This record gives sequence, C-alpha cells and structure tokens, in this order.
Amino acid sequence: MNINRYIDHTTLKPTTTLDDVKRLSMEAVEFDFAAVCVPPPFVNAAKTFLGSTSTAVATVIAFPFGYSALEAKVAESVLAIIDGADELDMVANLIAIRGGDWAYLEKEIATVMPIVRNKQRKIKVIIESGILLEDEIVRCCELYGRYGVDFVKTSTGYAEKGASVEAVALMRRHLPANIQIKASGGIRTFAFAKELISAGATRIGTSSGVAIMKEAASLQ
Repeated sequence: MNINRYIDHTTLKPTTTLDDVKRLSMEAVEFDFAAVCVPPPFVNAAKTFLGSTSTAVATVIAFPFGYSALEAKVAESVLAIIDGADELDMVANLIAIRGGDWAYLEKEIATVMPIVRNKQRKIKVIIESGILLEDEIVRCCELYGRYGVDFVKTSTGYAEKGASVEAVALMRRHLPANIQIKASGGIRTFAFAKELISAGATRIGTSSGVAIMKEAASLQ
C-alpha cells in the first residue's frame, strides 16, 4: 500500500505560521503526499512552496463549525480558488443538519458546487460524523451523493469525536461508488489509517503524516 498517496498532510491550528506551512510543504514533497491542507491565508504560499510537484493544495471553508452564512461560504470559496487552491474542504452547516433543515443544506451545496466545478476544482464536504446520528449521516450521504461532490469527509478534527471505522463503513454503504471518502480527526497511526482505508476511505487527513510514514516503513 502506497499510504503516502492517501494522505492530506494538514496544519489547521489557529496559530499556524508561514514557517509551519513551509515545513509541511517540504515534508509533503519529500513523501509525495496527495495534498497539503492549510488555513485559507496560506493557500498562495503553499502553492508557491509546492511548485510543480504532484501534491495538491487544499484549504478549508467555514472551518471548523460550518454555520457561516451561505454568502460567506461563497466568498471564501471564490477567494480560495483565486489564491490557487486545488481542493476545498467545506464544513456543512451543522446547525441545519441537527435541525433537519435539508432544504437549506441543499441550497448551500447547490450554490457552491457550480463555483467549484466551473474552475475544475474538487470539493470535500465535512459532515462531522462523530457528533451526528446514524440517520443524519445517511441523509448527508444521500444529499451530497446526489450533487456529485468529490468527497464526503468525516470530521474537522475539532469536535469531541473524529474519524471512526464505523462511520466510514456507513458512509461507504450509502454513497455512490464514484463519491470518495476522506477520513480525518484523530488519525495518528499507520494501523488506524489502514483500518479506515479498508473500511472505504480514499483520503486520510492528518497532521501526523510523517509519523505514519515512519511507522509504515518500520513494518516493511
């Protein structure tokens, strides 16, 4: 397993510095990670650090709570694309999910999707599976699957519970085959990453990418 190509090497702490982003980018180049995921103000810098390598630049939209106004999500998405982001990890409106306002959630994704698609970018919708009921996860899969997002993502990493094998497996059962799953939140070991991949994840969002690679190498 080439675990490196599953990894979105991530730094999203609110005190992230330019040096952090440079180090993250250089590690991503060294290990040929799928992407780096950085705060919106650092998208342009990460793009510069990565140059013409195969590592994509991802950033977050409405992070970490998801309840930004739709107009704010649109503005963040447009700016991220202008700055050079290849992939947008957007937090769904969790208040709407818990309140059962599926009409609002549909309006949200229907508004953002054309912006992303018109510029040939990828979108990952974060649903915070660790704090949702099973039927809410299923409804999310049905909605975002219908709109053809690139990934449904388990977690921001800021809720009390992150990725789980059970949630990934549930999502895989209820998503169309062409919709991928990004597992994130609390993934610090190669063993856990492998479990999530076996359950159906095709991306692993983690700030422990280097440690995972070293663990994988030690097992060969």
